[in-house]
Amino acid sequence: MTSVDVRRPSDVRESSQPRVVEAPEGGPEPLPRHVAIVMDGNRRWAKLHGMSEAEGHSAGVDAIRPIVEHAADRGIEALSIYAFSRENWLRSDEEVETLFGLLEAAIRRETPDLVRQGVRVKILGRLHELPETTRASIAEALEATAGGRRMTLNVAFNYSGRSEIVDAVQRAMAEGLVASDITEQSINDRLYTADVPPLDLLIRTGGEQRISNFLIWQAAYAELYFTDLLWPDFSPETLDAALAEFGRRPRRFGR
Repeated sequence: MTSVDVRRPSDVRESSQPRVVEAPEGGPEPLPRHVAIVMDGNRRWAKLHGMSEAEGHSAGVDAIRPIVEHAADRGIEALSIYAFSRENWLRSDEEVETLFGLLEAAIRRETPDLVRQGVRVKILGRLHELPETTRASIAEALEATAGGRRMTLNVAFNYSGRSEIVDAVQRAMAEGLVASDITEQSINDRLYTADVPPLDLLIRTGGEQRISNFLIWQAAYAELYFTDLLWPDFSPETLDAALAEFGRRPRRFGR
């Protein structure tokens, strides 16, 4: 057989690769450090129960708290939830106003408990495009929870995965980087999630099997878990099932 001179590309570094996690022999299954959830199915849940769309979204908001508490109890370092995409602006004005109202109310209601739990809140998305009252509510929550060290809760609001990458590249250029300086690491360092662990597990509820422009850069090597449960029916037990499935999957990252 003819020998081939194979040289590793200079931009591939062992240290830049995601961490391979093995379950110890006979020990507990490994947990993801960072879990993301596409919370899908509020409107279908409402229709199934003879309720209005607003009531479905309200039930969806109520379903968040037990998941946040359980994720923190399980030792997950970061939880990212998809609350409102930039594409959601295409929905009716009434529904958009309902979603914004629920967000503001939830932030004000839940912030004291998040502080008590040691959960830091981060918002992923283009905040400058949001109404002033929403930005004010968000700013108060960010300030109040800034000292949380137990878990980071990333709330993706007015978020788009493609827009996030555009924003990262534009930020790099604004900081004076030239084309030869643009690397995977330089982009990664300027994403909204730069200060949280790499994404390990992405969950989607509602039966659809796509990630819908959510954390598309971060999900490159994430494990995907899909469930037919509509979001308001998603429970801590369902999260445990997803975590157990994650623990059973071998992860090699191309090695």
